[in-house]
Amino acid sequence: MLQKIRGIDNVDEEFQDLIDASEEAKKVEHPWKNITQLRYRPQLTITGGVNVVATFVSIFTVDKFGRKILFLEGGVQMFICQIVVGSMIAIKFGVSGEGSFTHIEANLLLFFICAYVAAYAWSWGPLGWLVPSEICSLEVRSAGQATNVAVNMLFTFAIAQVFLTMLCHLKFGLFFFFAGFVVIMTIFIVLFFPETNNVPIEEMNKVWKSHWFWTKFVSDVVVDHDRQVVV
Repeated sequence: MLQKIRGIDNVDEEFQDLIDASEEAKKVEHPWKNITQLRYRPQLTITGGVNVVATFVSIFTVDKFGRKILFLEGGVQMFICQIVVGSMIAIKFGVSGEGSFTHIEANLLLFFICAYVAAYAWSWGPLGWLVPSEICSLEVRSAGQATNVAVNMLFTFAIAQVFLTMLCHLKFGLFFFFAGFVVIMTIFIVLFFPETNNVPIEEMNKVWKSHWFWTKFVSDVVVDHDRQVVV
């Protein structure tokens, strides 16, 4: 795995370092108690704390400002962070992987990583689960949510399988690759996503019917108990 990640055959020294570190870790007693010590606080709260706090931002703002604005703001912020992080790594490390950051540069890189995590946590992260529950009418909601979960997990699995290979080949370009997808996602929201904030489920069909694109596929549907009448 090290040879695959580093792209070279001679990884014996690093491999031995990992073995030594693993042996030392086995000798540690009470790891759960140790991690609560003050000196390990940064490891506990950098990106994880940002994720939690930013999720609360979404909870308190999603009904006030709407879903679409959070999607758009999050997409723009995620794109900027991806480009900055990728550019910093490209300038310092290039394709060879040799280089280093100064203390200030490392902190700046960490800031943009946290900014990316925050943007995702108050936009695409939670809204990716909220919006599908709103846009599906009652008669297809369970199937719609099941499809959403299945597709989400399927692509998560696929990305996890190919991530290391992509990292080895693209290196810093991987950040630009995913930034491109963020652009596509954001453009999709601009063109095809109608605002669903404060829209009752029984009136959701009207939202799609009034949209410039989706109106081609949506009929005026009235659901009456066990029968469905299409107008």
